This record gives sequence, C-alpha cells and structure tokens, in this order.
Amino acid sequence: MTEGASGSLIRRAAERLRAGPAHTLELAREVLALSGNAGAASAAVFQLLGSDARFQVDRHGVWTMDPTAGPLGLALSEVGFAVVDVETTGGSVERGHRITEIAMVEVWGGRVVGEWETLVNPGRRIPPGVTALTGITDAMVAGAPWFEDVAEEVARRLDGKVFVAHNVAFDWAFLSREFLRTTGECPDPYRLCTVRMVRRLVPELRHRNLDVVSRHFGVEILGRHRAYGDALATARILLRLLDEAAGRGLEDLAALDIHLRSVRKRRRRPGEASLPLRGRRGDPGDRA
Repeated sequence: MTEGASGSLIRRAAERLRAGPAHTLELAREVLALSGNAGAASAAVFQLLGSDARFQVDRHGVWTMDPTAGPLGLALSEVGFAVVDVETTGGSVERGHRITEIAMVEVWGGRVVGEWETLVNPGRRIPPGVTALTGITDAMVAGAPWFEDVAEEVARRLDGKVFVAHNVAFDWAFLSREFLRTTGECPDPYRLCTVRMVRRLVPELRHRNLDVVSRHFGVEILGRHRAYGDALATARILLRLLDEAAGRGLEDLAALDIHLRSVRKRRRRPGEASLPLRGRRGDPGDRA
C-alpha cells in the first residue's frame, strides 16, 4: 500500500461508514477492492483502520465511526509545520533562564519552504558552561534584539502551523514564557514532539536524543547546539517521521495524535485471538 493510497483509502472508508455500519468484508470489497481470500481481506482492513480510534469494530466484525471522535481533517501532507529550536542560558525556565537564540524552519508539502533565525538578548549573563556548549557568548547577544522586538515575527511564523520541536515541552516552555512576559498573551498552536514520534514510529531506537535520531535517518547536523542547525536537522527528521506515519495509514493530525498518545495493547478480531488495540498514556520527551 503506497503512502498516498493509504490516506485516500482511509477517507474512502470514513465516507462509507458515515453512510452506516459495514462488515469487515464489505469494507474490503468496497474500499480496498478485495474479494478473494476472506482472511487476507480482513487482515488488510484491520491493517488500514485498526490503529485509528475513530474506527470501531464489534465482535461480529462490523465497523462504525466513533461519533465522539473528531472527523478526518487536513491530510498531513497539506499541513504546515513550524520546526523550532531555542538556545537558552540554562535548562530551567522556572529559575529565570532566558532565550539566547531562536530558529524556525517551515515545512509543508514534504519539503522545507522557509527558514528564520535570530540571536536574542536574554537580559542576563550566559554561564560559561552554556557558552562552552553552544558557542554563544555575552558579547554576541549584547547587541541582539530583545524577545519583545521579535515576538510579532515569531507569532506570525507560528500562525496556522503545527509547532514542532525535539522535546517540544522544553522549547515551548521558554517561548510561551517569553510571550507572556512581553506581550501578556501567547499563541496556542497544536504542538508535536519528534521525540514522541520516534518513540512510537521507530520503536527500535532505544535512545532518542537528536544525535542518535539524526544518525539513524542519515541527517547531518550543521551546527550542533545552535538553534538553526538543530532546527534544520529536526525538520529533516520530521519529514522522515511523516513518511513513517503515512506508511501506517495515519492520515491526519487526529489519527497521528491518537497513535502517539496510545499504548500498544491487543484488539480482538472476530475469529482470531487478538489484534492491536491502542489505549492512551502520557509520554515525557527526551531532551536533545
């Protein structure tokens, strides 16, 4: 099943089920055009729909659309992503650490379509250990814009896009705090974590920091621990992960979100012992 075909078949299944329940073999025939071996046809339907909680099946093999779940939205290939990395004076926003550099790489339609970066004056000294790691010095940020000078540009570039970062909680904590400090309000984009994506889509990787994941996908990091280099590498990793998601039939953000939040369990298929069923759990990220 090809990437594009998988998405279109999910939409066809959704359209069929909006008209009413359908048996597994009906879906195999009407959606997948499979009318041969019943076991193979049934397996193909479960492979297509089994990981998406919006599609439900009872013990008789009859499928329905969950009325409480969201409808299929914009295909992932049509979603705009803002891949963000921030460098900071330290690891804890709660202890008053501030942003020293921001980079944003825009992804849409399977490719990088825009880039933006700036140093930021944090209003406090950069510890020597942080300078040793990032190469960013007090002298470099002394003449840089304050966050309030770039807040409008950052918000504009986030508007209408999914916010992506490698350990999204870290980068978003610093950006949201800066927005609230300087403007009194904060954007609220959908946020996507590439660490969590790796955990669910590439489970064979035991370590998920940016270096390990980049090596796995053959992505070169041009300037490690600088915002632009890390953001660009994360954007290229995101593209590979979106390919992985599409190969699993994850058509839109809702399906991807369900998959990323879920726990691998077993879902019973009529006449067989079990099939995968997804539950939900929280998942902390791995910092780069």
